[in-house]
Amino acid sequence: MTRLADQAVAPPLLDLDPLLDTAQVLVCCGSGGVGKTTTAAALALRAAERGRRTVVLTIDPAKRLAQSLGLVELDNTPRPVQGIDTTAGGSLDAMMLDMKRTFDEVVLAHTTPDKAEQIFANPFYQALSSSFAGTQEYMAMEKLGQLKASDDYDLIVVDTPPTRSALDFLDAPQHLTTFLDGRLLKILLAPAKASGKAYFKVVGAGFMLFTRTVTKVIGAQALQDLSTFVAALETMFGGFAERAEGTYRMLGQPGTEFVVVASPEPDAIREASFFVDRLTTEGMPLAGLVVNRVQHSAAAELSVERSLAGAQVLRARSQEVPVDGGDPALAAAVLSVHADRLAQAQRQRRIRDRFVVAHPEVGLVEVPALPGDVHDLAGLREVGGYLAGAA
Repeated sequence: MTRLADQAVAPPLLDLDPLLDTAQVLVCCGSGGVGKTTTAAALALRAAERGRRTVVLTIDPAKRLAQSLGLVELDNTPRPVQGIDTTAGGSLDAMMLDMKRTFDEVVLAHTTPDKAEQIFANPFYQALSSSFAGTQEYMAMEKLGQLKASDDYDLIVVDTPPTRSALDFLDAPQHLTTFLDGRLLKILLAPAKASGKAYFKVVGAGFMLFTRTVTKVIGAQALQDLSTFVAALETMFGGFAERAEGTYRMLGQPGTEFVVVASPEPDAIREASFFVDRLTTEGMPLAGLVVNRVQHSAAAELSVERSLAGAQVLRARSQEVPVDGGDPALAAAVLSVHADRLAQAQRQRRIRDRFVVAHPEVGLVEVPALPGDVHDLAGLREVGGYLAGAA
């Protein structure tokens, strides 16, 4: 029986520098805790220092991106990153998606000021804009579309939320259209679109029963608030659905690339395979896979078995008469650490090879495990060098 490691085919190398020089949108996606935010920041910084006007947009509310870029905080407005090398003519801005502020901007842009105030005061809008399921994905599409349409940037790097919800924004246009065309929405619109006898012709006895039931549950005023809000929603979001669909089409066109990020662990590699399969199904342009925190050994020729055997011999000697010229116990400890790291590197390679066997056509680049956390521009530059194969 042939082992999996024997079947593995060396993956094509993912060369990211050409993408950084030509792409218009880079979307970094992956599960939580794999270094996705650091990867997005490092790619954005490298692109900016190669001469491109770059903005990095995070949809993940964690503060790691701001900290690594030397910013106190991020919000819905792009903030310039200081301390980058601008000799090539590039620049770097950073921002974090504020779901409610983006929603408010949509309302202000597509309604009159008086109508906008009415919508803002509606309790259903307040709930929808803050916590309604799917709103974050809709607003991510809206903000990405705004940035692309502004023509202020050569490259937009998107840091998506962790876990599989990172690709939910691909479904936002379809979900929104389904909602706007839904039967329940049309029923809720009836009170705002009709009155008097015409109202009864529109809704009929079945709706009256529905209304009485809902009124008992949430109250007459709440039902009226909901109907008023839905009427405003229909007018306002016809254009949003079109824009979201346009942004979705843009994601599948030349100029956009998806970068999947993983660590060499079983769960993360499974998630990476899910992302690759989903992007392939959607016909989205996949750049390749970044594998972070890969363990390497400078003395791989010294096998695990030989290292452990040597450590055992040295520990035995350390119990005897001291040996001039060295410390056997220290040497034994070094060999043991080397054996552990080499064993970890071999395990990680087997895990990586499972992905390679399943997706032999996907380009791959590895970033080695670093001594400490990446928390500043210098660290991001180092990661960027590894991502480009130049470090």
